[in-house]
Amino acid sequence: MLDPAIFKSYDARGLYPSQLDEAGAAAIARAFAAVVQAKTLVVARDVRASGGKLAAAATEALLAAGVNVLDIGVVSTDMFYFAAATLPVDGGFTISASHNPKDWNGFNFCRRGAQPLALDSGLIAVRDRALAEIQAGGPAAYTGPRGRREERDLWDEFADYVLSYVDTALIPKVRLVADGNCGMQVKVLQRVVARGRLPIEIIARHGEPDGTFPVPGGVPNPLLPENHDELCAAVRNEKADLGAAWDADGDRCFFVDGTGYFLSGYFATAILARSVLRRTPGATIVIDPRSIWATQETIAELGGKTVLSRAGMTIIPDKMRESGAEFGGEMSAHFYFRRNWFRDNGMIPLLILLELLGREQKTLEEFVRPLRAKYFVSGEINFEVADPKAVVAAVTPRFGDAAQDFTDGLSAAYSDWRFNLRPSNTEPLLRLNVEARSEAALRAGQSRVEQAIAATAGSH
Repeated sequence: MLDPAIFKSYDARGLYPSQLDEAGAAAIARAFAAVVQAKTLVVARDVRASGGKLAAAATEALLAAGVNVLDIGVVSTDMFYFAAATLPVDGGFTISASHNPKDWNGFNFCRRGAQPLALDSGLIAVRDRALAEIQAGGPAAYTGPRGRREERDLWDEFADYVLSYVDTALIPKVRLVADGNCGMQVKVLQRVVARGRLPIEIIARHGEPDGTFPVPGGVPNPLLPENHDELCAAVRNEKADLGAAWDADGDRCFFVDGTGYFLSGYFATAILARSVLRRTPGATIVIDPRSIWATQETIAELGGKTVLSRAGMTIIPDKMRESGAEFGGEMSAHFYFRRNWFRDNGMIPLLILLELLGREQKTLEEFVRPLRAKYFVSGEINFEVADPKAVVAAVTPRFGDAAQDFTDGLSAAYSDWRFNLRPSNTEPLLRLNVEARSEAALRAGQSRVEQAIAATAGSH
């Protein structure tokens, strides 16, 4: 089974087995190998129960087509990117559905050098070839030699790589609540701490890999209130210095300060920028337009420059290459690094944050407090509407008196508040973010936008 609807902006993701089964996985693998003209590919997967079956089917399809496979097993997505960039391969894929529930699975692809594959850079061709194969009843005959499969263990190499981003002597002694949402990142962190002999006491939550995702709500996504509320309470109860959480595939990293305050990627980007700009004075940093004042103003004060980009794990890297940026941060807590082949990584942000705390002899709360006092944010609010793009178009003229920007959806700014309204890249949702200079301005602005959405959504 292969439902064409699983192909999204920058990956393939759907329900197993009703939208994607072993035959579909085999067809996708063969199509991807043909599109990138691969002789050797790296194959990985996350912890989902269906991952072993899909990876086996995809691997066998590649071998039968004469493609060599380097299998790195069950790993975090950032470890997969590391493999694709450093191993002698033509690209690869990891079988993963990121933070989606347990019944989902899919493919995240990259070319040689961990370069992302999106709809406009090859994913459409993969989709069309795979669907054509399914419709034809199977692949074309192949009579050449069979490919070879080799297993590779990259755990120590990856640990050494992420440790190279920091001066480990500056990492302070901390108690850290680490929530892996049943993915691999707590295990990765434990390996990193051991390799670097870091003075970190890890208090693990949902640290054992488990593809059934026995986490609050059953969805391994730290952005969900039921997930991060539990983490925040754990930081307070354990009297920890801070907390960190990752989604199931480990490519997003979230922070909680010692008071139990959960940081969005917005505030985290502003704080991490301090480390980036210390190493690379005057650097350009790419941000998404959902919330911008804290990052723009902090980065400007530190002598850096910001560039706005549409959100997205394949879009931000392209904008970073185009602008020569050193770092990129999204409100969704994807953090991208030039040296990391412009890809996101879930472990590097934690390490450079810890180094920053040690270098400046401050707690995370001391970095967060002035941001909270100056910038007031709604957090992301989602609306289920029939046609998100049509609603954005209908709402736009209602805010014609604002300074408008269309980098990603509609951004409208007034002197004391602004908002961004955009369709989701991965789900049939309309996403709203509001920020303001005061709590009163935040409430008033949010109410005005929500009324505009309600007035237009019924007809779209």
